[in-house]
Amino acid sequence: MSVDVKYSTEATATGGGRDGTTALANGELTITMTPPKELGGSGKGHNPEELFALGYSACFLGAMRAAAAKQKLGTVPDDAKVTANVGIGPRDDGGFGIAVELKVELPGVERDVAQKMVEAGHFVCPYSHATKGNIDVKLTLV
Repeated sequence: MSVDVKYSTEATATGGGRDGTTALANGELTITMTPPKELGGSGKGHNPEELFALGYSACFLGAMRAAAAKQKLGTVPDDAKVTANVGIGPRDDGGFGIAVELKVELPGVERDVAQKMVEAGHFVCPYSHATKGNIDVKLTLV
């Protein structure tokens, strides 16, 4: 599969990875990384799972809006929400893995139409595509 890249960004991690710093090459954002307490860290910084949750929730909401419009499913309401819960833990076969639940709120949208919007968003969202077959992603329509 090839991708016609229209935008790219670059970030560099230094220090201990999960216990260090990561920064965008353009200088616009630098984040202190610290493992969460549940994984033996201080929890006084941020971690990759938090960043993934931020990105996935935003991307999914945008993808849902675009897909719903393209498929003429109606308009995703302005007060729609996508909440991403990203968890990390050991895999049965060794190493670590992540699991994701996306909780989608589409106030005022009929449930069958809302479900179609969620499915359409999941199909076009690049995060959903990247995780397909690699990460358990649970979609929950609230």
